[in-house]
Amino acid sequence: MPDSAILLPRATARTPRRARTGSGIELSVVIPCLNEAETVGACVEKACRAIREHGIAGEVILADNGSTDGSQEIAERLGARVVRVAERGYGAALMGGIAAAQGKYILMGDADDSYDFLELPRFLARLRQGYELVQGCRLESGGGRVMPGAMPVLHRWWGNPMFSALARWWFRAPIHDVYCGMRGFSRELYDALEQRCTGMEFASEMIIKASLREARIAEVPITLYPDGRRTRRPHLRTFRDGWRTLRFLLLYSPRWLFLMPGLLLIAAGALGYGFGMLRVRLGPATFDVHTILVASLAAICGYQSVIFAAMTKIFAISEGLLPLDRRMDRLLHVFNLERGLLGGAAAIAVGLALILVVVHRWVSLDFGALDYAATLRWVIPGVMLVVLGVQTILSSFFCSILLLRRG
Repeated sequence: MPDSAILLPRATARTPRRARTGSGIELSVVIPCLNEAETVGACVEKACRAIREHGIAGEVILADNGSTDGSQEIAERLGARVVRVAERGYGAALMGGIAAAQGKYILMGDADDSYDFLELPRFLARLRQGYELVQGCRLESGGGRVMPGAMPVLHRWWGNPMFSALARWWFRAPIHDVYCGMRGFSRELYDALEQRCTGMEFASEMIIKASLREARIAEVPITLYPDGRRTRRPHLRTFRDGWRTLRFLLLYSPRWLFLMPGLLLIAAGALGYGFGMLRVRLGPATFDVHTILVASLAAICGYQSVIFAAMTKIFAISEGLLPLDRRMDRLLHVFNLERGLLGGAAAIAVGLALILVVVHRWVSLDFGALDYAATLRWVIPGVMLVVLGVQTILSSFFCSILLLRRG
């Protein structure tokens, strides 16, 4: 489904108020749809059949995103309840359908007949065992199966495994198939996650937030079948949606977007300073004042990146994008505004002192020519410390502003 917005502001209510539970419905199957007349009937029919044959107290909801091909009528005729969602986007459609669902548990799946809704009792069984999120897995690494022609080669062997590995590494998500669109989850978990993404990132957001909250997550191997559509192209676009997924993972991981690169730059700067100040020689190469200058650049950029990591984390927590982090709380108790101001002022004072040493030498020479190879060893560190001090003071104030909402 086409979509342009990524995050839904907290103060904006674009989906209907969620239905009250207590109707006796255990499972709500939500199927997002945009012009899927070729396949939506098979999906609804299988979902209704699984509910009926296994004696599940359930309902099937078609979250329609503005279909003009009669998808709604097909779904209603086969037993689904149609919820019309005006705002376009995969995530927006799901939000609207889930908001109208009455079940204790929700199962979502695409309307292209690539997922077998007859398998939904397996998801429900894991939910009944106490798991809060049950993720389907189509890939062999998680026990799943991909039928011939069901998934593009690039998606199957590179994109999906790579993004799934990043989710496991960065967020400790116990999953092998981050893109699988068939999953079940409890209403309680969904409400706690406060989903924001109205586009394709909706699914990734759920996995990331659930993992960060240390929710109980299980994986169910499933089979992926070829897309049943014949006259329409798939909604997924390989490189566009791949970039959007990578961007989203980075935005939700200040550690890997800002912190780790920043620490690497600071380490490179420290190494460069050591080599330059000591005039280290490695073969024909001599590391001198130019090395110190470049090392200062690395240190300044690295320090700014680390500061951005802290500010991004504070903002994400205050906006509910990331859960509370006890390590961040401890860090903020140590590095508060007053200590940041004192540290920044101290760095500026030391930096100015180093610069003044050179100024004094210049005055003693009646403002004559200086030995730049010698004086730059004082000026460059001095300038760097002044810059770092100013960055520290400004960022300390800005972090304090971000923390006002947390009290």
